[in-house]
Amino acid sequence: MPYLRVETNLELSSDKRESILKEASAQLVDKLGKPERFVMVQVAGGADLIFGGTSDPAAYVELKSIGLPENQTEPLSRFVCEFLQAQLNIPPDRVYVELIDIPRKYWGWNNGTF
Repeated sequence: MPYLRVETNLELSSDKRESILKEASAQLVDKLGKPERFVMVQVAGGADLIFGGTSDPAAYVELKSIGLPENQTEPLSRFVCEFLQAQLNIPPDRVYVELIDIPRKYWGWNNGTF
């Protein structure tokens, strides 16, 4: 159910993408308490993206999940920003994070919904 999409203007090698995908997936299991078999992570590098009028390293992130608690949005935003700073050296003030709680009836999987 959790879906994390990271879009950045940095070019990423395939090894770096793979490393980020695996680490982000494992971290989401820990942060959200969801089974990894339902966690989906996507990382897109080399995006046409400017932030604050510059093309310095930046990222736009979507984190969607069923049952995303409102009181966890700030810690999750912090996690995403710290993760991107550690993995890609993108400063937290160059990252937007969209956090979305999806109702079960609007999340489809395996010929149905959750």
